[in-house]
Amino acid sequence: MKMHETTIVVIGGSGFIGSHLVARLAELGARVIVPTRRYERAKHLIFLPRVEVVEAPVLDAATLRRLLAGANFAINLSGILHAREGQGAAAYSPAFAAVHVELPRRIAAACAAVGVKRFLHMSALGAAAEGPSMYQRSKADGEAAARTEPSVATTIFRCSVAFGADDSFLNLFARAQKWLPVVPVPRAAATFQPVYVGDVAQAFINAMQDPATRHQVYSMGGPNIYTLAELVKLAGRYAGYERPVFEAPLGFAYFMARLFELLPREPLMNRDNLDTMKVDNVVDPILQAITAAELGIKLTPLEAIAPHYLKARLPYDDYRSRAGR
Repeated sequence: MKMHETTIVVIGGSGFIGSHLVARLAELGARVIVPTRRYERAKHLIFLPRVEVVEAPVLDAATLRRLLAGANFAINLSGILHAREGQGAAAYSPAFAAVHVELPRRIAAACAAVGVKRFLHMSALGAAAEGPSMYQRSKADGEAAARTEPSVATTIFRCSVAFGADDSFLNLFARAQKWLPVVPVPRAAATFQPVYVGDVAQAFINAMQDPATRHQVYSMGGPNIYTLAELVKLAGRYAGYERPVFEAPLGFAYFMARLFELLPREPLMNRDNLDTMKVDNVVDPILQAITAAELGIKLTPLEAIAPHYLKARLPYDDYRSRAGR
């Protein structure tokens, strides 16, 4: 089936990865439906051709069935990084349970109910039932939930942290170095394998067009591995504000994370984020090569993309700050 003949429902389509994927799908001529809790969050998508933004409660089973009726594919990109603590060593918070576990379960059920045969679900690199963080454990349970319907062919993507012009990862490190004389980094030796958002979007598109990807699980990272300290330094260097980086004592990091959790706004970092970094966020090199070949993508190095948007972004941020935006 050609893309211009398809209807695709992208849940979480207004987010960082979702916005890139929806734009690519629109370029290919697909009809794309993007449900969102708040229309304001997705208004940047409304001018894309054949993209329909719908304000809808996606956790409601009847609403999901209505949205998916007549669609060819369901895509779930919804995820959260911060939530309040759960109860017990193996538990996670209600927020993680709702977004990471119950939502994919209900999407799969709605697909089965209305006859959608393909479901592409975004998990996370490091997802594990016995993982050290609530995030990782809930993501693992979400994978199982996404595969609960035998009539629905689910493809799962486990991605490392994604980078690109609007990311909240390297941009955060760059902005911090503009204002801080030195940068304390907790778990500075933790390793990451950042993947370009455009490569992730292309992987989803290629998977939709290849029946062999049905029922598969793909782990995706970029071509290079970095420590967290190296990523912080690179972000500062590319933005023109490189500062000295030192490893923050873990006790101090957990104390600061707890303070951030008490603030009314979404925290910059919480204790669960620190727990997530107990496990390196990388892909086995052999598996990485197989995944890239199967998905038909050439992985883009961070060094080829990040210098351009980090250097250009910060003056614009200054303007927005002065304008009170």
